[in-house]
Amino acid sequence: MSQTVSGSRSETHGKFIWCELMTPDTDAAGKFYSSVVGWKVTKAEMPDIDFPYFMFEMGEGDNCPGIGGMMNFPPELEGNIPPNWTGYVAVDDCDRTAKDFAENGGRVQREPEDIPGIGRFAVVADPHGAVICIMTPIPPENPPQELAPDAVGNVGWRELYAGNGQEAFDFYSKMFGWTLDHDFDMGPMGVYKVFAHNGRQTGGMMTRPEQVPVPCWCYYFNVDAIDAAVERVTAGGGQILMGPMEVPGGSWIIQGQDPQGAFFALVAAKR
Repeated sequence: MSQTVSGSRSETHGKFIWCELMTPDTDAAGKFYSSVVGWKVTKAEMPDIDFPYFMFEMGEGDNCPGIGGMMNFPPELEGNIPPNWTGYVAVDDCDRTAKDFAENGGRVQREPEDIPGIGRFAVVADPHGAVICIMTPIPPENPPQELAPDAVGNVGWRELYAGNGQEAFDFYSKMFGWTLDHDFDMGPMGVYKVFAHNGRQTGGMMTRPEQVPVPCWCYYFNVDAIDAAVERVTAGGGQILMGPMEVPGGSWIIQGQDPQGAFFALVAAKR
């Protein structure tokens, strides 16, 4: 049963803050994405975590912006789900938002728990089954400078292939406060809904096409030029599944699969 989501929210509630790769081979995946996107891979120093965790960073120095992370499959998930990228959305109260998901038709896949020194997170799914992570982060003492949204190496776009595009937008608008920037009519493929966080375009969502087997989120990483990136993907053992294709606004995109099987996408301002 749908419940009202109450209370005022901070400006960070609903902001995408992290992207995480779960893979069977962190060494090979790290080399692939370093080549394709230009990230630096560093091992995170987290003494309270009993498994290796790696950071994808952009730039030089000790405090360069972190774009995302990478880890091997934990034993309980190995063989049960494919390699995948998952986005993290900041929320003011992780426990409350997890309850909001459940009370409005979604699911809590992993109950809220603390990551010492980092924040409190949960894995949730929307009413159609698309999985995303929520986190109430602990502000770091020395926060790194954030990359511009369109900077090479950053996550440039997030895309939801939903069970139903309108229902999904209504749900996430309620959970995260996202607003509709504009609708784009794609003809037979339906309506593409571009959503915004605090007035800034953040991503889009649409009813999933038949070739997408289940509702899911997809993440686009910024590269300088798409054709050169395609060459790096194929040289590194990845596959191009769609594109290169020009999208409204003039950017170029591809969707692909890394050598370990994770689905990813790239976007560039030029061919």
